[in-house]
Amino acid sequence: MRHITPPGIRPPFARYSYGVEIPPGHRILVCSGQLGIAPDDQVPATIEEQTHLCFRNIGAVLKEASCTFADVVRINSFVVGREHLKGYMGVRDLYIADPPPASTLMIVSGFSRPEFLVEVEVIAAAP
Repeated sequence: MRHITPPGIRPPFARYSYGVEIPPGHRILVCSGQLGIAPDDQVPATIEEQTHLCFRNIGAVLKEASCTFADVVRINSFVVGREHLKGYMGVRDLYIADPPPASTLMIVSGFSRPEFLVEVEVIAAAP
């Protein structure tokens, strides 16, 4: 894959690439958004714990498709407030590979249940 951050435009605000070109012949995996909820339906109170659960769940989906976090080409993330950005990004950076994927982070008014603080979806591509 070719990660693209063109010269002449402002560098990214955090660890992400402006674009990722997927070579011909790769499989594409589109993962649904994952929430910070455990298999026993427990929802941790902090953004960090919920973000770890989101990425662990994504890791399980990637593994089932014979992919890894190195195959992630795009992350879309949604958090419920600016106060959660630092906590989310600190955990996210533990999971993403170098060079980093393309990424969008949005602040939203909420999710289906009020205790959810974050949702993460990814697109991966692998040979």
